[in-house]
Amino acid sequence: MNIFNIKGKVIIITGGYGVLGSSIAKHLVESGAKVVILGRDEFKAKAFAKKLSVTNAIGLKADVLDRENLLSVKSQVLNLWQKIDILINAAGGNMPGATLAPEDSLFDISIEDFQKVTDLNLMGTVIPSLVFGEYMSTQENGSIINISSVAVAQALTRVVGYSASKAAMENFTRWMAVDMALKFGDKIRVNAIAPGFFLADQNRKLLTNDDGSLTQRGETIIKSTPMKRFGKSEELNGAVHLLASNASKFMTGTVIHVDGGFGSFSGV
Repeated sequence: MNIFNIKGKVIIITGGYGVLGSSIAKHLVESGAKVVILGRDEFKAKAFAKKLSVTNAIGLKADVLDRENLLSVKSQVLNLWQKIDILINAAGGNMPGATLAPEDSLFDISIEDFQKVTDLNLMGTVIPSLVFGEYMSTQENGSIINISSVAVAQALTRVVGYSASKAAMENFTRWMAVDMALKFGDKIRVNAIAPGFFLADQNRKLLTNDDGSLTQRGETIIKSTPMKRFGKSEELNGAVHLLASNASKFMTGTVIHVDGGFGSFSGV
């Protein structure tokens, strides 16, 4: 028996056409899973799903902050494939107003943007987890995989809203893991992956200049990463695959760091 086999598993990915979500989705489809791509742009979700597979991937419009919308998505998936095995909460992000410029202090933060980032990263994980997790509780089987960040364990400068909201989300991951195991059995697991620094649209201007060279912040991060580079999107796929498969069936409430050693390095 191949404990890493995920063929036939039905996997929902929020933010499924983003830089990290799309790489994860591609890997899962290639591994034989049936994948549901969720995103606010229905055209992008459907187009990306069609590109992945005409039989084993579908794209649906979804707002991770809209419970009624997600309940409708749940019904559509169950009508099509009769089960939901895994939820990957890959939707998340940051906003300029919740990020401090080098010359700013904490008191310059935009409360409105801070709230929006908190809603996206925390509630955008909590609401899908409750909607699809409730189904898993009746099925008595399932795996929820959240995307955290190395910003949780360390007070990284500038990204205050993102860091705080991801820290809350990581705490919720542990809380839900414990509650689900105690009340619904050992076959429902909730874990998280904490990526290090991966170049994406949301952080590219923070880390690189227009000519591709590193900004001062980018240089600082590379100096603090023992592997001396940024991560590549496909380098998250192994951790995701592990948590999606029976190879991790005794893992819950865990956060796996995929960061090139960033979280272990003291800088000296």
